[in-house]
Order: sequence, then C-alpha cells, then structure tokens
Amino acid sequence: MATMAAEPPSAGGESAPKLPMPSRNPIPLSASQEAAVREVFYARVRRLCQPEIKAFADCAMGRTFSVPFACRESHRTMNGCMKAHATEAEHDAAREEWFAGRLERQREREQKARRKLEQERFHREWWGLPERDREDLRREQEKLAMGERIGGHAAPGRPRVDGGGGGGEGGAGGSRGGASRVEGDGKGSER
Repeated sequence: MATMAAEPPSAGGESAPKLPMPSRNPIPLSASQEAAVREVFYARVRRLCQPEIKAFADCAMGRTFSVPFACRESHRTMNGCMKAHATEAEHDAAREEWFAGRLERQREREQKARRKLEQERFHREWWGLPERDREDLRREQEKLAMGERIGGHAAPGRPRVDGGGGGGEGGAGGSRGGASRVEGDGKGSER
C-alpha cells in the first residue's frame, strides 16, 4: 500500500486514488467562506513577505508620481516574493488554518448571541415589555446549538417538499396566500 501512494497517478483512473493522501477538507465551501479562506491566504503571504513589503512602503513614502521610477527595484522584489509564496500549498495551508479556527469562531458567535439574548431580556424587563413567545426563544436556543454549516446540506428539521411540481399543500406558496390572488378575477387584481 505504501508503494501505491508513492506511484504517479495513472491516466483514466478515478480521482480518489490520484492523491497520495486523502484530502483533509473535501467539503465545498460557500462563497463567503471561500472569501474568508482567501483573506487568510493573503495574510499568510503578506506575513512571509513582510520585509520586502516594508522596504517598498519605505521607498514609496512621501512620493507620488515618482514611485514607479524610484522604487522599481523594491517593487519587483516585493512582487517576486509574493508570487513565489502564493502557491497551492500555501493556499491549502490557509484553508487548514481557516478550518482550525472554526471552533473558536463558533464559540465567539455563541457568546455574542447569548449576550444579545441577555440584553434583550434585560431591555424587556426594564421597560416592562411582554416576554417573547416561547417558540421564538426555543428557535433561538436551537440556532445557538447548531454548528457552522459547511457545504450544501439542508437544515435539520426543515420540512422537505417531496415529489414533483404538484401543488397546493405543503408548498411555500400556500402560506403566502398566492393562490387566492389567482382565483379572484384571473388577472391578479392585487398589484
């Protein structure tokens, strides 16, 4: 088995055996999560090229139109460093760093949400407002207990609409009253 992992990938095979080691994060991320990974990646590259960036910034300080001419060498050095460090391996390391910080971000989100609930409870008590509906509070607590969603799985407890485009019951349109509008005069009188 160890020799199989070290062999180069064969043509026409499945994608799983091509990798010498299974991917640690095969989960597709949403656009905002990918943007967060990209920010971590850029920060890592900037951290690696910090001396070159500082040298260019020192050269460009106080200049306007002459920056491209006076600081050409430091600019090329800075760009070369950033291109050299902006590799797929660095991107994978940034992705792993982002995944490692998930639990911390989740804890911060939970603390923020709990603080919000406490402040709302205090506000209602202070001003003598009625308490929130028990169902709303239960939903808030369930939302706090849920982890960060990664990938495209459906939320647990959400009613699913099974079957083809059939119609009235259980669909989202029935709760909005859209069918009554069509039945009126046939022209959709509410506009």
